[in-house]
Amino acid sequence: MKVLIAEYTASRDPTLAPEGKAMVSVLQESFERLGHTVVLPESGDFDAEIARLAPQCDYGLVIAPDEMLSKFTHTLELATHNIGSDSTSIAVCANKRLTGKILSGIGIAVPQEVGADYTGKRVIKPVKGAGSVGVRIAKEGEVPGDGEMAVEYLEGEHYSVSIVGSRVVGEACGYYSGLPPVFLTINRQYSSADENGVFTYRGGETPVHPEREEEIIDVAKKTIERLGCQGYVGIDLVVGEKIWVVDVNPRPTMSIIGVVGVIDEEIADVLLKATVGLPPEGVHYNGKKAVFDEVGGVTFS
Repeated sequence: MKVLIAEYTASRDPTLAPEGKAMVSVLQESFERLGHTVVLPESGDFDAEIARLAPQCDYGLVIAPDEMLSKFTHTLELATHNIGSDSTSIAVCANKRLTGKILSGIGIAVPQEVGADYTGKRVIKPVKGAGSVGVRIAKEGEVPGDGEMAVEYLEGEHYSVSIVGSRVVGEACGYYSGLPPVFLTINRQYSSADENGVFTYRGGETPVHPEREEEIIDVAKKTIERLGCQGYVGIDLVVGEKIWVVDVNPRPTMSIIGVVGVIDEEIADVLLKATVGLPPEGVHYNGKKAVFDEVGGVTFS
């Protein structure tokens, strides 16, 4: 079979290109080990490349910054079988304010949006954005700009959960079929703030087993079920007084470069089975630990 992997940043965003290339590399290798042919877009108009190549492929996956992902995924959906989240769920997840409202409605803790009169420490971040880009600790008296929001600063440990949603439609879109998601790993996340309070992602390690592991997994599963996410999803959390869901990325994230090396299963096989409603019950760890940096470097021990 032919599989289109359309990753936006590799040839279009020099800042994020190393991350994009690293994710494409591990996915391409996994699909090829299963005997599939991987098709990659050429330079030029990204949306037009998807429209050109998708009809020639049996399956497709788009990886792009969250604010662009819905549009490009919709183009893919019109032409082939999408093995990622659908464009509607992606649009919901891209809006952090809307995502927070939906999740808090089912009792999942999220960072609370705060006004200028809030006396505690605040974080300003884009309402729509990817990862830590544009996220910063607010200076005294600073107010969010256009397209930004201010939320409470959360004290705790930073983790992400890598999980694969099966072919379902979530409650946010009307109903949920009940097929269970496939939990992959909990990943520790490293980040730092510079002298101006601007956060930068510094990589992470996987798998880790926090004290509240089962609770974290349960929150992650409820999150993607509620939002209707499918395929590979990365959920960012802060674990402290509560387990807060900070961000939902309905696409492969950098953690995947470590995940593929610490599980026995081929990630491509997990994705393909889940997308046709036949997800495996789970994955098996091979005893390795992965430490990865922000530009795609990874070491296993």
